[in-house]
Amino acid sequence: MRTVLDLLRLLADRADGDARDGELDRVVAELAASEPEAGALTLRVRAAMDAGRRRESELAALVGIARDLASEPDPGSVLQAIVRRARGLLGTDIAYLTLHDPERGDTFMRVTSGSVSHRFQSLRLPLGAGLGGLVAASRTPHWTGRYAGDGRYRHTEEIDTAVAEEGIVGICGTPLLVDDEFVGVLFAANRSARPFTAEDVALLGSLAALAAVSLVQTRRLADTATALRELRGAHAAIAEAADAHDRFAGVVLEGGDVGDIAEALGRLLGGWVAVLDGDGATAAAHGPVPPGLDARAAARRAGERDGGGRPVPVPCAGGVWVTAVIAGGQRLGTLLLGGLGAGDALTPGQVRTVERAAMVTALVQLFAQRADEADRSDRADALTELLAASGAPRPTTLTRLAALGVSPRRPHVLLVCRCHPARRRALAREAAALGGRSGLVGERDGAVVVLLPGTDPAAAGARLARPASEQDPDGAVTVGGAGPLQPADGADAALAEARRSAEALVALDREGECASASDLGFAGLLLGERPDVAGYVRGILGPVAEHDARRGSELLRTLEAYYAAGASPTRAAAALHVHVNTVAQRLDRVASLLGPRWQDPDHGLELQLALRLHRLGTPRPEGTP
Repeated sequence: MRTVLDLLRLLADRADGDARDGELDRVVAELAASEPEAGALTLRVRAAMDAGRRRESELAALVGIARDLASEPDPGSVLQAIVRRARGLLGTDIAYLTLHDPERGDTFMRVTSGSVSHRFQSLRLPLGAGLGGLVAASRTPHWTGRYAGDGRYRHTEEIDTAVAEEGIVGICGTPLLVDDEFVGVLFAANRSARPFTAEDVALLGSLAALAAVSLVQTRRLADTATALRELRGAHAAIAEAADAHDRFAGVVLEGGDVGDIAEALGRLLGGWVAVLDGDGATAAAHGPVPPGLDARAAARRAGERDGGGRPVPVPCAGGVWVTAVIAGGQRLGTLLLGGLGAGDALTPGQVRTVERAAMVTALVQLFAQRADEADRSDRADALTELLAASGAPRPTTLTRLAALGVSPRRPHVLLVCRCHPARRRALAREAAALGGRSGLVGERDGAVVVLLPGTDPAAAGARLARPASEQDPDGAVTVGGAGPLQPADGADAALAEARRSAEALVALDREGECASASDLGFAGLLLGERPDVAGYVRGILGPVAEHDARRGSELLRTLEAYYAAGASPTRAAAALHVHVNTVAQRLDRVASLLGPRWQDPDHGLELQLALRLHRLGTPRPEGTP
């Protein structure tokens, strides 16, 4: 017969793992038959030992799970491992995990193990709905052996339909919490009415706690890795931009201009680049700029989306990036670039490179602008000094003109340009570009005055004159011209003539046009605000009067007699008491002085008016006709 000592020895062996369960069962049965109290005690001891061994096994499994989870860098893999281990540890038919969606305020199915229903796998659980919704709302575990008939839970058609389609009967769910942060819910479920014990709930809770910590840590590691990648990308972008800045600085230090910067930027990015000045005109370009690109429109559209010096995308001509060129709060121009490939998207490094290019371009344009302003100021002062002289200017003025590149002995034309006050500055820049290093531009009496080398004032003025338009109602530029003249002889008379021509055009409602005194004739004399009769007469009869003064001839008197006789040489000869051949010879001389078309009707009218004004302004000796 087995004794208590035999039983104790077998229990000790069982604790060491040496005893066999069959032999222990036979000893317990024999002892219970002979000594009931000892048998009952033995059963309780055996149950406690079994529970301890099971708990030890579960803890070992949890340690193994923790080790496996720690080695998973991917959050998706962590979730799959959690659900798979939960199903295996609890021995259930199904295990699944829902995650919290803070934006929608519910939980959604993320990972399942053992599930066969697509409806169940895409289920969302509102807070408070179903067993899972109650776990999420209360953040405490819940379990049931028969979910379908359990009135503790708020049933919804969507949840009940999915549960029924999956065939689930019993469910146990426990929250995933980390420092009061709700992460989701871990579930174990069966397709039969198997009850969940307190040990099952505790084990699932332990696994859920471990899973929550692992999941949060994995997320944080992923966030840290993302942040490190972003930092590495930012560092690479900064290094790329720094290299580009050094390259741009080298271009400037070597005396390069905005064209050289455009070329350097285009080569760095592998695309085309265009640089616009403050007025929207193209100042430089590199690469194949699209022929249909409206650069001004692109700059305007980018201005509406002011990027503050950062590249702004403009959807035109296949994708264009526009960057404002700003210095001291003043927009000095615009950078346009495109043709970069890969959808014309800019990497962070390229963005910084473009910003550096815009900054260096702003500095170059600012320096150039200040140098141009200083040069324009010097030229405006020199022009003012020239125009202020009555007659020939002083030698110091001529020396100053020569130093500025203006040849005092070469023929020039003088233009007086009238426009809207707000447009004078832009017009002055345009005229300065037209004259280059050989012209002078300044403002005088509300007009832009331009001195340019040349002999045709009408042709020069036509390059600046423009009418207003519906798009630009204040854009009219009216130009009066005079010349040719030599600055060494003075320009005051030409200024008065050009001013009268501009005033006459305005009075004739011909704003936006260009004309000289010869184009307007006596209309310029009549409509000008400050008529210059002597200048008009000199302009028409000057060559004839100078010939009379130099040779002592009587060409002017012969012209008066000729027109008074109705353009009849015979009657003019009779009035002058000379032979008709003498009149004919004198008229031939007039033709050589005034040109072969002096007898055309329009020119004849101008000659007769000038003769009448000359006669009224010149006292005659008594007894002369």
